[in-house]
Amino acid sequence: MPYREKIAWLTLGSMIVAYSLYFGLILAGHPAGREMFPMLWLFGSIAATQALVVIAGHIVLATTTPRAERRRRDERDRAIGRRGAAAAYYVMMAGMILVGVVMPFTDTGVKIANAALFAIVLAETVSLTVVLLSYRRGWHG
Repeated sequence: MPYREKIAWLTLGSMIVAYSLYFGLILAGHPAGREMFPMLWLFGSIAATQALVVIAGHIVLATTTPRAERRRRDERDRAIGRRGAAAAYYVMMAGMILVGVVMPFTDTGVKIANAALFAIVLAETVSLTVVLLSYRRGWHG
């Protein structure tokens, strides 16, 4: 498995665990779904933990992967990244239209903020999924 694919798996896996926990707690009635300070505290602590996991994973992967396999991004890697970003763009736009155009008429602060966070997480999940599928299928742009 290519080094960049391992990094994408690490990032996607940690995101799924972290944000499933966050949004699961929101749906279960945690105060972070109603009040700003608990929302910032919960999201901040979960996002920081996820970032630490990804950093630690990067370090482990960098030290256990031979230097020759950790080469710079080539044209294929950049094309795969662009493909993932293009797919994520549409998800992000739909989410931001919902959050910025529709929800201000029906909802308030914390719900809008959580919806925006969900749109961002969903867009990044789509991007990483497209990247992983591209590596798995051997996509060559």
